[in-house]
Amino acid sequence: MTQLLPNEKRTQTFAWYNLVGSFATATGALSGGWLAHFLVDRGMPAVDAYRAVLMGYALGGLILGILFFTLSRDVEVAATHGPDSIRRVLGLHRSRRVVIKLSALFALDAFAGGLIVQAMIVYWFHIKFGIDAGIIGSIFFGANLLAGISALLAVKLANRIGLINTMVFTHIPSNLLLILVPLMPTLPLAIAMLLSRFSISQMDVPTRQSYTMAVVSPDERSAASGVTSIARSVGAAISPSLTGIFLAVPGLLGVPFFLAGGLKIAYDIMLYRGFRTIKPPEEK
Repeated sequence: MTQLLPNEKRTQTFAWYNLVGSFATATGALSGGWLAHFLVDRGMPAVDAYRAVLMGYALGGLILGILFFTLSRDVEVAATHGPDSIRRVLGLHRSRRVVIKLSALFALDAFAGGLIVQAMIVYWFHIKFGIDAGIIGSIFFGANLLAGISALLAVKLANRIGLINTMVFTHIPSNLLLILVPLMPTLPLAIAMLLSRFSISQMDVPTRQSYTMAVVSPDERSAASGVTSIARSVGAAISPSLTGIFLAVPGLLGVPFFLAGGLKIAYDIMLYRGFRTIKPPEEK
């Protein structure tokens, strides 16, 4: 399919995709938390209970890999050929510079996000307030439901103010709320900040995906998606080890939140400065 969907329809497609993912994540958080709680309640050592949850996660990844192998080649757009075709690098040609710049910024955002992955936040709540896995699972069930709904809300907003504006102007408040989480003196206030953050945290995701697809050539969409995803994966893979160091020192428990929020806001500013003039076809 070489025809690009209109801005609203394209963003809506990605929003529903992310909504389903967030709901699945919410169900996994709830199930994993209460499964660990149930196994410990039945006398299983905590280490073995959490190991059972991790084995379930690995099994889910294996099933996902098998499903990807069943995809047909028909999901790809045919490559462009002819006198105007140029050398490709990683499947990219005309849009290579834009994708590389986006990938660098997305890697920074993912690095910052890796500092506060949900497992780390769960551990932080356990250390800070002493709550058990079942309750934490319920908190993140609600948080991920809110995140999924926020992805849908991004569609109308992007239609009004544009994709880049939606990405930046919702992401900055989200990360200010993230910075406030460790500053809260009580568990209810910390949960309130976290849920408020999740209620707008995913509005940049479908808009980011929609924007990337809109500013590249049709036959570069899969390559652009792959390159930006790899950049995000590399960025996110590095930072959790830093969070582990911070969480091991009582006086530094809040540092991952401050560092993640600050880096993400820096990403927003650079994204806005670098791409506010590069608009999708529908916004020109």
